[in-house]
Amino acid sequence: MSEFDLIRRHFTRPTPGALLGVGDDAALLQVGSGRVLAVSSDMLVCGTHFFADADPRLLGHKTLAVNLSDLAAMGAVPRWATLALALPSADEAWLEQFSAGFFALASVYGVELVGGDTTRGPLNLCVTIMGEVDATQALRRSGAQPGDEIWVSGKLGDAALALAHLQGHVALSADEFAACAPALHQPQPRVALGLALCGIANSAIDISDGLLADLAHILDASQVGAELDLSAIPVSAIMQVHLDRPTGFQCVLSGGDDYELCFTVPVSRHADVLCIGEQLDLPLTRIGSVVAGRGCIVRDAAGNLINQESSGYDHFR
Repeated sequence: MSEFDLIRRHFTRPTPGALLGVGDDAALLQVGSGRVLAVSSDMLVCGTHFFADADPRLLGHKTLAVNLSDLAAMGAVPRWATLALALPSADEAWLEQFSAGFFALASVYGVELVGGDTTRGPLNLCVTIMGEVDATQALRRSGAQPGDEIWVSGKLGDAALALAHLQGHVALSADEFAACAPALHQPQPRVALGLALCGIANSAIDISDGLLADLAHILDASQVGAELDLSAIPVSAIMQVHLDRPTGFQCVLSGGDDYELCFTVPVSRHADVLCIGEQLDLPLTRIGSVVAGRGCIVRDAAGNLINQESSGYDHFR
């Protein structure tokens, strides 16, 4: 099977939302009047972001999901994607399952694959995602204000706990791992939440490298500080069992791979956030406040300061 047969068979689909999609030297895209293009790229590397024996269908889902999460954090409507693949070989069975997982999620969010590239090499998956957002409504990291409430969606830590189990750092029962594994392998991008927060949130970011690391990006961009309440951070029942252990504590604060949204809103919009959570049937939890100054402090339920040994994942540390 040639490179072009591979693309035609597994990655060519109709693209009615593009002026020109797969098959030419470049795609042609048209955004609506008053809208701007939101663009982000994420790379998943075998051995760094996933294991070599990862289920290809789940991997196809995650490859797109982590990119959709970036658009969610901007309040953008997903539209198009390109996919660049480095493959050790043209494994038909693997490609069939990978593309099935990729396009199943793409169909949920109306994403059209409009281009990309394939080459032989160590397994490497790179998506560039594109979406539309009103030029004046895009969520940014730089808008947090002292007094804002800090919120997160969903529950944090399960993905990192599942990974810690696979790496041998913790031992979960079969039932515990089965409950945590979907957070690691099938993250759910919070696109609807991002759209609902436009005009309400002052800032937002998706949690990919860990809560403290990603919140720090908001604080740095906005030149503010934060105080967090550890006991308020939402976790699953399984994570709660492990929370008083060093590994569990780190999973919640700095484990990463959550792909939930962290956002700040004025106190006056508190009720609006609760309403959004009810409408989306998605838990939204206030975990702290933005304060004047710089840096982030975390307190336990008794108000004691928590020592933060690790802030989050960094590829070069």
